[in-house]
Amino acid sequence: MKKIVTGNKAVAEAVRVAKPDIVAAYPITPQTEIVETIADYVANGQLASQYIAVESEHSAMAACIGAGIAGGRTFTATSSQGLLYMHEMTNWAAGARLPIVMANVNRSLAPGWNLWAEHTDALQERDTGWLQVYVSTVQEAYDTILMAFRIAEHNDVLLPLMVNLDGFTLSHIMQPLDTVEPGDFIPPIHLPETIDPKNPRGYGTIAGPADYFRFRWEIERSMRDAVRVIEETQAVFSQRFGRSYGLTEEYRCSDADVVVIALGTLGKEAEVAVDILREEGINAGSLRLRWFRPFPELDLAGKDVVVIDRDYSFGFGGVLAHSIRSKNMVNVFSVIAGLGGQEVTYDDIAGFIRNRRIGEEYWFGVNGHV
Repeated sequence: MKKIVTGNKAVAEAVRVAKPDIVAAYPITPQTEIVETIADYVANGQLASQYIAVESEHSAMAACIGAGIAGGRTFTATSSQGLLYMHEMTNWAAGARLPIVMANVNRSLAPGWNLWAEHTDALQERDTGWLQVYVSTVQEAYDTILMAFRIAEHNDVLLPLMVNLDGFTLSHIMQPLDTVEPGDFIPPIHLPETIDPKNPRGYGTIAGPADYFRFRWEIERSMRDAVRVIEETQAVFSQRFGRSYGLTEEYRCSDADVVVIALGTLGKEAEVAVDILREEGINAGSLRLRWFRPFPELDLAGKDVVVIDRDYSFGFGGVLAHSIRSKNMVNVFSVIAGLGGQEVTYDDIAGFIRNRRIGEEYWFGVNGHV
């Protein structure tokens, strides 16, 4: 069925057909429309889930953890300060190997209070053991939520998964959506270790020096295995529903001399910039990073690389730029742009590429025009 919906509504619609056992959530702008819509589905009988209206984001994640330990399929959604409030429990969810699926509507962090898009909220969670994927369209948000349950619940993964969509620039815009009936694409959940009242055991007990590192290694091993599971899931999705996705999305990269890399909607905006530059005789390409954890292998040999970060790690630099430097051993032109919803157009992106200064960092709107 084709519809015209917002990014938030697309997420909620995907959750409805994925049929989680438990949805626990607390509202926060610009995510609220997701959980409001899911609550409506539950209230009118379109979704047979137990909806837990908790008093905080910390409690929302705690409720999902409890439901996951009991063997249930779980979903929650949050944004910005709410994600930070969850932080203690996001670590627990990954360490407990619980495949919770969460939509995070990316928003800047206070102070000052700002409701608009930025990726620093999610990137502060990059070392917790959660898989992270960033989407750029309403359709991609819907499709990725469907795939997220299958990926996270796979026995070779069993890690929580965060689907990120930009606040307002994707969460609240309306685009066409082609919905599906997933059928057995999302198989029934079956977790290997769950609470059994007939066989009581302890959970979350102390782990001493002889054992703790083994639990950490198991998370990393599953993160590595997740690459294969993601690729297999995306291939099955393409065969079943006709829409293809990868760990990255490349646009005119095969013969490019310079590649611009970004997450989310900025990565989509960059495609228009590439077309403009091609008309000028500049062989540019765009590489939109979809998956940030696990971090994909990138082929950047022989190309100039421009990285746009909608985030910042103070005293260090753009998180995406430094990740690409360290993983690929390449130098880049690091552009910090779009913080707090700062407008970044395809003309701006074309300017970043034209006037790139490899090895330097440039703050859009601070360092003058590039």
